[in-house]
Amino acid sequence: MIAYLIRRTIYGLSVLWGVITLVFIIFNLKPGDASQMLLGQRATPEAIAAVNKDLGLDLPGFQRYLLYLNDLSPVSIHSEEEEDRVYFDQEKYTGFCAVTAGAKGLYIKSPYLRKSYRTKRDVSSIIGDALPGTFILASLSMLFALVIGLIVGIISALKKDSLFDRSALIVAVLGMSAPSFYMAIIFSWIGGYLLYSVIPLPIFPLVLWIMILLTGVIHSSIKSGFTWSGMGRQVVKALLWASAVWLALLILNSFLGHFIPMDWLKAYISLPGTYLEQSGSLYEVDVFDGPYLAPRNIILPTLTLGIRPLAIIIQLMRNALLEELGKDYIRTAKAKGLSTNKIVMKHAFRNALNPVVTAVSGWFASLLAGAVFIEFIFGWQGLGLQVYEALVNEDFPLVIGSVIVISSIFVTINILVDILYGVIDPRVRMN
Repeated sequence: MIAYLIRRTIYGLSVLWGVITLVFIIFNLKPGDASQMLLGQRATPEAIAAVNKDLGLDLPGFQRYLLYLNDLSPVSIHSEEEEDRVYFDQEKYTGFCAVTAGAKGLYIKSPYLRKSYRTKRDVSSIIGDALPGTFILASLSMLFALVIGLIVGIISALKKDSLFDRSALIVAVLGMSAPSFYMAIIFSWIGGYLLYSVIPLPIFPLVLWIMILLTGVIHSSIKSGFTWSGMGRQVVKALLWASAVWLALLILNSFLGHFIPMDWLKAYISLPGTYLEQSGSLYEVDVFDGPYLAPRNIILPTLTLGIRPLAIIIQLMRNALLEELGKDYIRTAKAKGLSTNKIVMKHAFRNALNPVVTAVSGWFASLLAGAVFIEFIFGWQGLGLQVYEALVNEDFPLVIGSVIVISSIFVTINILVDILYGVIDPRVRMN
């Protein structure tokens, strides 16, 4: 296990090195002057030369790259002489010298992500302030997708080719097809504007749904007896029929409304609205009481960000569970007289979790990176919003620092998931 962890750690560091190299090359090939951005109206030739020397921008690209790697590495070479390019500045670095060789030494320190061009703050402090908001948003979105996705996926597998199964697959396909930024706008408009103060519940389709439901339940109970599964089917059928009739009458009213008034179609019951703001952070500030927690602001971003992983988990859980239910050991368990619940939850479900765990690990890191548009649309104070502003302002240190942090989280999660495989599936542990 230790040798395996060492190999995975080396692999993860190689991935991080590749990401750092790629982003560094991209930002150094693009046009623009970082010193001009830092100085603004104070950009005199002398000041520009001083800033370029401090940032190492007066050096060739390869030397700048090596200096940046030296800043990022927790084990790096530094000098005690202020004139040296690798001078150990106490304001930048926190660490200690492990080995000394002349004026230079081998230092063990925390990675230095440099300063933001725009705010002049340390990038590490900016990311440290913004990351918790994104982490909470991504965690709640993944928890929402995982809980709902597993439940719907299990039911879809057990009710294969039923109305519920087909409806779940349609929802999953729509969820995967919808771009996150588009769904964010829709959720913000509907939940934070149209239904903010009141939710109009139309009376006609509600009454029609109840009538069709009662008729269907009574008819099925007389014919084959009452069952909860039959009740569920009748609820869905009644909802579909009531919605279809209501939409047909609305379309008819749009053409014949001048001749045959159908105002009763527009009558509705006013229910309390969502009272969810279109934008807002986890903490809001009151002019008298100061900052206070506002958890309702996270509901719309969580639902929006969790749609795509929810669709993935539904399909993966359904397909993996169907595959497990068709294997020989399941037929043996059925032959021994085990109940369906015990077979599914104790045997098939656990073995079907491997692809779901893989998806969750990949999607969690993707949610951290993909929250940029969600946070921008909902005004959520997190790392995604900081990355967006950094890209707009060409703030290279903040962008590459954010990429490094997200990549590190991605690599760490993958290592933990590989270990978790052995806990979930004994076959992996044996291999």
